[in-house]
Amino acid sequence: MKKFSINILVRIFLMVLTISAGTWAAFSHMPLLVLLFLVLLIVQTYQMHHFATRVNRKLSLFLEAIRYEDFSVRFSADNKLGESFKALNMQFNEVLEAFRQTRADREANLKYIDTIIQHVSVGVLSFDADGKIELINPAAFRLLGIYRLRYLAELGSTYPDLPGLLHEIPAGSKFLYPTPNGQQLSINATTVRLQGRFVKLISIQNIHGELQRKELEAWQNLTKILRHEIMNSITPIVSLIGTMKEIVDLDLVPAVPGGNEAVIDLQEALQTIENRSKGIMNFVNAYRDYTTLPKPVFTFVRLDNLLNTISNLLYSEIKGKGISFRLQIEAPNTEIRADQAQMQMVLINLVKNAMDALEHTENPKIEVKGFINSSQQICIAIIDNGPGIEQEALQKIFIPFFTTKKKGSGIGLSLSQQIIQMHGGQLKVESPPGEGTSFYILLNT
Repeated sequence: MKKFSINILVRIFLMVLTISAGTWAAFSHMPLLVLLFLVLLIVQTYQMHHFATRVNRKLSLFLEAIRYEDFSVRFSADNKLGESFKALNMQFNEVLEAFRQTRADREANLKYIDTIIQHVSVGVLSFDADGKIELINPAAFRLLGIYRLRYLAELGSTYPDLPGLLHEIPAGSKFLYPTPNGQQLSINATTVRLQGRFVKLISIQNIHGELQRKELEAWQNLTKILRHEIMNSITPIVSLIGTMKEIVDLDLVPAVPGGNEAVIDLQEALQTIENRSKGIMNFVNAYRDYTTLPKPVFTFVRLDNLLNTISNLLYSEIKGKGISFRLQIEAPNTEIRADQAQMQMVLINLVKNAMDALEHTENPKIEVKGFINSSQQICIAIIDNGPGIEQEALQKIFIPFFTTKKKGSGIGLSLSQQIIQMHGGQLKVESPPGEGTSFYILLNT
């Protein structure tokens, strides 16, 4: 501060000296010299004002830098004016550096959060009171089956009631929304206050696979219980019937020479009961695989090799039934992580089901396709042009023991669905009335 004071005093002294010299020139009647001293005084006054207001200009520049977040400004021009000015410049620079670091940290955190939102599998979107979309991540696009969304109302073309439901759902609530393509979307809502306005944040999860897994576990548990109870009841019955047959054959038959109608009826009844009991045991044992399916042994399998193998295995049987067969592979170099034997089992079962469905169809056709769908999933489609599946039965075909075939066991589709779920995928079916049936195996890439 001492240097600043000396500088001010020197400037005042020079201004006084200039005024005195100008006064002397005026009394000496030297107008040119008076004009010269007047110009010099104006210059000195300007310099004095510029020097004295330097701190104000620095403060103004400092505050302007904060206002517009321009933290590249540095203060170092007047360090020679003394320690106080040097300290002031250092404080300005330190404050600006702190602001710059805070902004850098904030931007890094925002970038980090944005990266997380963009990569999570949960769909996230937010919108304001007018329905304008402020944030939406790729998972939300994928789950909703859209590629662009600017206003919430645009969802109405695909999901007529969804925009209204999203607007009305209270913060902290959730609901289950079934989509036309068979997904079950769990939708959760919360409200965030941003700069005095409210923004609704929506999270979307496809829990269709989870519901299927829970349903599968329930059926497996039920099947285990039924099998256990039935076997516990039937086994002693079969044993007792065997004992009774021995008593009849060894004791009653020799005691009645030439036979007796009552004894013969008893033998036939015991034989019938034994046959039915063994039939029930065989029936129950047939479902053992449903509850004891081994875990998949995953390897990388080429999609084209897998489908060509199925085609080669079943081609002669398909041709023998007069069915036109077409194999189409649109992603030949694609690999899937799967248990090859189990996937072959599923595909053979689906193709054979299609063959059975075409038994009374004119110009029967089966098409097997392998491709990448719009959701970037590996899709294997088995399509037939048969009579299709009745809508009432369509809701039950994956239920264990349910079958639409006279000789079916009702386990093939249930077992196939279980295998696909163990592969982290979905088995879906579409069957418009009279337009054939299409089964789709969906696997994540």
